[in-house]
Amino acid sequence: MKNIEILVKTIRSRKNKNKNESYTADLLSGGVTKCIDKMQEEFDELKEALSDNSNIVHESADLIYHLLVTLESANIKFEDVLSELENRSKQSGVQEQNSRK
Repeated sequence: MKNIEILVKTIRSRKNKNKNESYTADLLSGGVTKCIDKMQEEFDELKEALSDNSNIVHESADLIYHLLVTLESANIKFEDVLSELENRSKQSGVQEQNSRK
């Protein structure tokens, strides 16, 4: 988990950097829509990798990175996502799904 937390901090630090010098800054400067589009592209690449059984780890890393950038763009704290997952771990998946009905 520590590596993801470092990545989140790095993404946040790039928010106000020059978009010509940072890919992350460029994504963030495009807003949520640009980030969602890129995340969708990466998801599609992961689906293809899973189907082909190739580059799965690489594409998974790309998707996780782009998810974190998209969350930051939407001003969603990764820590809040972790808290939600922690809350969900206190009950079964079936119970959690039923609580949303």
